[in-house]
This record gives sequence, structure tokens and C-alpha cells, in this order.
Amino acid sequence: MSELKNRIDFVYIFDVQDGNPNGDPDAGNLPRVDAETGMGLVTDVCLKRKVRNYVQVAKNCADGYDIFIKEKAVLNTLIDAAHEEEHVKSAPDKTSAARDVMCKKYYDIRTFGAVMSTGKNAGQVRGPIQFTFARSVNPIAATEHSITRMAVATEKEAEKQGGDNRTMGRKATVPYGLYVCHGFISANLANQTGFSEEDLILFWDALKNMFDVDRSAARGLMSAQKLIVFKHDSMLGNAPANKLFDLVKVKKQCEGAPRKFDDYHVTIDKDNLPAGVTIEEMI
Repeated sequence: MSELKNRIDFVYIFDVQDGNPNGDPDAGNLPRVDAETGMGLVTDVCLKRKVRNYVQVAKNCADGYDIFIKEKAVLNTLIDAAHEEEHVKSAPDKTSAARDVMCKKYYDIRTFGAVMSTGKNAGQVRGPIQFTFARSVNPIAATEHSITRMAVATEKEAEKQGGDNRTMGRKATVPYGLYVCHGFISANLANQTGFSEEDLILFWDALKNMFDVDRSAARGLMSAQKLIVFKHDSMLGNAPANKLFDLVKVKKQCEGAPRKFDDYHVTIDKDNLPAGVTIEEMI
């Protein structure tokens, strides 16, 4: 496994059409929105979930690529299992040894980090990759739709409807939204968790393809549109991340409400790229 030797910052742009990219359970599962500006939001947790799901499908939980935070997992049981490793039992610092086992076994721990101080305690891990919330370029117009299911759940409901057997429901969608997310990769933290160049390649694959393994009726058409990567020639970096992100501009170029990615124009000011930083468009 090759160690990361460069700090990396990236801009990830994706869109949704006629779907709900990230429902808010505190608001009836409506699409998340900035109440002051009307801009749509997708949480970092939502995006990390999709990366985890992609890796789980792509690697089928192979050795070194299992997923710690997955459906129906009992986390303390997994932490306790690390303490059953023979070399952990005999280690002077069992917490540190168990932490190393968890990083080696679980892709999402060595990528995003984890708090494992419950159970028998495997400490805490600061992950080398972090996301911001994704924010829509323009305000979104969340719409609620009435939907009908031609069936009921119980005999009592059927009797009440006289055999009509219909169930009414609601579905919320965004007609179209283009979202921009910013990400950061620390080579220093990667070396602490064992996150490698090979792991990074898998991460890029996840960002490119994760929406295609995460389809649902609720999410409509979600697509990765741009992945712009800034690579520094040092571990600490050669320029502030915000200055690099300012080089990427996304502007609406259509009249009226945008309804597709071509209604926007993405530009990158490569002429003002700081020394010691290279740029690659991976999508």
C-alpha cells in the first residue's frame, strides 16, 4: 500500500432532478433547505453514507474493506471483537492496538474516522477525508405531491373503505437542483490511519459512481457532474483551500428556472492557480 504524500482539496458537483436528495426527518422528510436563503442542502453524513454503500457493493466487505457504520451494525460488538485479536490481548496499550485493528479492517474508519470509545474502547480516529455540506447554486423549490397506493395494510382499513382499498400519501421532490460540495484530504491523517493511494482511487471511484448504486424512487435522477481535484506538492499544502475553491465558478446561463446541468456554466481559473498546486478534472 502506497502512502499519501500530498494534501488534496476537491470540489464535487452533483445534481438532482425530480427527487429528494436528502430529506430532513425534523421537517416531514422535506428536502433540506437553508431557511434564510432558500438554498438546498445535503449533509456530509448523507454523502459519506453513499460512499460507504458504494464501497460495500464494490468490495463486498472483502478483507480490509469492511464497513463499520452499516445497516443493522452493533458497533460495540465490532469494537469488542478487535480486542479478541491475540496481539491486542498481549499489547501494553490495548486501546491503541485495537484502534489499529479497526483502521486496518474497516475502510470507512481509516477514511472518515470514528468514535470507538464505547464498549471495550478502541479510542477515536480522525479521518483524513472530510466534506462540507453540499449547497445548491440557486434556491430550490421543494414541491409536495399527493400519491395513491391501490392497496391497504389491514382488513379493517378495507372494511372502512368498502373495498375501495386506497392509501393516500405524500412525496416531496426538488424539480431540479445543482449542488456544490467541498472536500479535504489530509496526507498527515491518512498516514496515521493507514489510508493509502489505493484507498484514494477507490474513493474517487465512489464519488463518480455512487449515485448509480443508490437509486430509489424518492431520489429521482441524481448524477455526479464534476469532480475537480487540487493536489498540493507537499503534505501541508501550498495554498489555502478557500482560495483554490474560489477559482471554480458555477453560474446559471439560462432564462428562468434551471432544469438541467447544461443550464449552468462551470469555469476554472487555471491561470491563477498557485505555485505548487496542480489541478485535475476527474469528471
